[in-house]
Amino acid sequence: MQRILLAIVLAAAQGAALAQGYPAKPVHIVVPFAPGGAVDTVARIVGQQLSEQMKSPVIVENKPGADANIGADFVAKSPPDGYTLLLGANGLATNVTLFKSLPYDTLRDFAPVARVGYAPLVLVVPTASPLRSLRDLIETGQKDPGKLTYGSAGTGGSAHLATELLKSMGKFDALHVPYKGGAPALTDLVGDRLSFMLTNPLEVLPHIKAQRLRALAVSSEKRLALLPDVPTFAEAGLPGYEASVWWGFVVPVRTPRDIVQRLNDETLRALQDATVRDKLEALGAVVAPLPSDKFGEFLAKEIRTWAAVIKQAGIHAD
Repeated sequence: MQRILLAIVLAAAQGAALAQGYPAKPVHIVVPFAPGGAVDTVARIVGQQLSEQMKSPVIVENKPGADANIGADFVAKSPPDGYTLLLGANGLATNVTLFKSLPYDTLRDFAPVARVGYAPLVLVVPTASPLRSLRDLIETGQKDPGKLTYGSAGTGGSAHLATELLKSMGKFDALHVPYKGGAPALTDLVGDRLSFMLTNPLEVLPHIKAQRLRALAVSSEKRLALLPDVPTFAEAGLPGYEASVWWGFVVPVRTPRDIVQRLNDETLRALQDATVRDKLEALGAVVAPLPSDKFGEFLAKEIRTWAAVIKQAGIHAD
């Protein structure tokens, strides 16, 4: 018993010592997706502010592949010293059910640091589409189940799962066409080779502004300031529908609590910066930070919520 108590005391002392001199070297933010996407953009905006606050380099590293599992596994197995963070997104929750086996456990192998925010998804169609409203889309899918097609960045991604939820709540059918990324899917949508898509505003706003795509609804409680004329799903006739992409920082689970708290404090402080908020909101993101404990609760709830959708739709990623 005395040995156990001594080990606990020594571990606590070591953690406090590490935290006192933290950070003593560059901090790395791992983005489990390719450069240029929404997660990468958020990481670079927040990372730059963290670097200024902590007076230490913050480096963004892209480790894409295997539906974000390569980057997540890399962080899970990294030294728990606060120098390697993962900017996770929806896959942290959905991959638990999508994959029969993962090399890491989301709830056991990571310590939540803070949620950054989210972006409600936007339902878009080509400008030449005869579909002028959410009701048009649902009724078409009900009357002619084989007519509608929708694209996504891949099987099990946020757009795929959000559309399956939409199909279930709207009681209509549409064929899923998975792509290797959101960009090629949007290219085919703009080219009128797909019927519709649900996607995040960070990627689709330029197409809407250029009138290459038409927005039918947004999956938020209130209308987006950047799309004031686009109704919410509730206003468009489907109350209760909610789907978004979100982002949050996690670290390896054995990271000293003092360092996790420091990262939590620095992240929340960064998200209060007016320049950071303006940059994120200009992209269509909603800055909605959560501290580590609340982010942990949110993550557990997301796992439960999307597990039900995935099982009902019979979706498997491997």
